Amino acid sequence: MTDALPGLPDAAPVPAPAGYAIEDELRAALGPVRIAGVDEVGRGAWAGPVMVCAAVTDLSAPPELPGRGGKTVRLTDSKLLTAAHREAFADVLPGWLAGHAIGSASPAEIDELGMTAALRRAAVRALEALPEPPDVVLLDGGHDFLGRPWRVRCAVKADQRSVTVAAASVLAKVRRDALMAGLGAEFPGYAFAESAGYPSPDHQKALAEHGPTPHHRMSWSYLDDLPKWRHLRTHRDPLAGEGQLSLL
Repeated sequence: MTDALPGLPDAAPVPAPAGYAIEDELRAALGPVRIAGVDEVGRGAWAGPVMVCAAVTDLSAPPELPGRGGKTVRLTDSKLLTAAHREAFADVLPGWLAGHAIGSASPAEIDELGMTAALRRAAVRALEALPEPPDVVLLDGGHDFLGRPWRVRCAVKADQRSVTVAAASVLAKVRRDALMAGLGAEFPGYAFAESAGYPSPDHQKALAEHGPTPHHRMSWSYLDDLPKWRHLRTHRDPLAGEGQLSLL
């Protein structure tokens, strides 16, 4: 049986909900710390910003969505939810969370800094915009791209295991998807609304025919595969210091 919001198409089978096991472990070890769950979206896209959400809960039970057949849809990784469920959660999560903020790094910043540094910049923007600074940052994945002075716990698949990170995952994706849909109206043919800037067939076809838009990442290797446009690719010179670009 599937689970969907009333009046909406059936969704995939209900995924397992996120919990507070990681947060409970941190608090058992460190005391009553304030934990910010952080997740990103857009890292692998060819166009658009990379976006990061930082979310803080009060460790209460998260909101649930009504589903068909008396079932409920529970909060988990945004990629495991339908678009309709993500948007419904995004409507109610801000009122439930103790705090949240979103930061981003533009395609130009990604080209200038490289992805890891741009991702850190976006995350710091989100964390510094929280109402109160966190004591611990819980990152999805096994790589600490934040570093000092942040106290970081990395956890693989935290967006499926942690309510805090799952909330950040949903809010980041819904915000970025909406932004990319707006760019899709500005640049019809690139399928930004459908692909969110990732390399779908329609997106790749438009690139080959019309070239990159101002919202594309111009240092990425996809341009090498576009004979008409490969001359536009920029390269960051590692010997010239961070932020130096050359056109080769």
